[in-house]
Amino acid sequence: MQRHRKPLRRLAVLGMALIMAATISPQAASADPLPKADGRLDLSWELTDTGVTGQFRGLSAVSSKVAWVAGSGGTILRTVDGGGSWQNVSPAEAAGLEFRDIEAFDARRAVALTIGPAEESRVYVTDDGGTTWTNTFTNAEPTAFYDCMAFFDTRHGIAMSDPVDGRIRFIRTADGGRTWSVLPAERSPEALPGEFAFAASGQCLVAADRHNAYLVTGGAETARIIHTADRGATWTAHDTAVKSGPSAGIYAAAFADAKHGILVGGDYTTPTSAPDAFAYTGKGPAGLELSGDSPGEYRSGVSFLAGPLAVTVGPTGSDLTFDGGRSWHRFDDGAFDSVDCVHGFACWASGPKGRVAKLSLG
Repeated sequence: MQRHRKPLRRLAVLGMALIMAATISPQAASADPLPKADGRLDLSWELTDTGVTGQFRGLSAVSSKVAWVAGSGGTILRTVDGGGSWQNVSPAEAAGLEFRDIEAFDARRAVALTIGPAEESRVYVTDDGGTTWTNTFTNAEPTAFYDCMAFFDTRHGIAMSDPVDGRIRFIRTADGGRTWSVLPAERSPEALPGEFAFAASGQCLVAADRHNAYLVTGGAETARIIHTADRGATWTAHDTAVKSGPSAGIYAAAFADAKHGILVGGDYTTPTSAPDAFAYTGKGPAGLELSGDSPGEYRSGVSFLAGPLAVTVGPTGSDLTFDGGRSWHRFDDGAFDSVDCVHGFACWASGPKGRVAKLSLG
């Protein structure tokens, strides 16, 4: 593996503090960072050799050994040895399509979403590690454009499309993605003029637990977070203070539970300048506050690592928060689009030019 390393500057942290953070619930996170000492926390991304040069915006981490990535050219890769090798498990009939989201349950079962207008938006399902795939949903609505999906458990999931006839469209599954049904329009939220979601990292729609999920948007005058507490049956929209515009807004969300979350975004056309692009909450969508000390640059992916620790990535670098999103610290300058962390400090990132990496806690 190639290691892309940059020591975390301006922050000296006891090695024990990281262990403490894993046991601190988000509810216990305070505005103050973890205790400082003379030691240094050294984070780095260990790049793996995927053997391809495509862009991977879809990413699903299962463990430190197992991860799936999905991206351009209809490509899906899987590793079961921690990135030591990658297997190309792309669905043959998806060649040329754009995968932007993948949700994996283990080394064998995964659900992948392609984006695009009309029939280019599809869902594929595998239960044999990608040896075979079944196309379980093909969009028949000419004006729909699916962006992201999320699963509450191995059976119940949702996917969303940009507005159709003035309302955001959702499809739902109760059998692991094998069949899908469209949520009736009257139960879907009305869209603001120009509002849509960003298919940048597969994280515009995320599940917080077995019932709650959040959709984040941009494009309109106001960026919103839209919440369901019943697995997508009904939705409630909330305005945010995150800066929004034709190519700006909230690109990704991460929730540790139904109330503790982080929103990241900006404007992909100005990646080095993103004012008012980060927000956090410990009280659900109604309690969102802008981060006072944010990277100030566009970020497209975010994931909780442990307790109040979370990682965000984008084309100009990666950042870490110790306090649930109130403040951030840069630790890498490489380009990534998405990040996904799971229990046991297993954290993966994916991005352009075939880049897929694991987080190393030195």
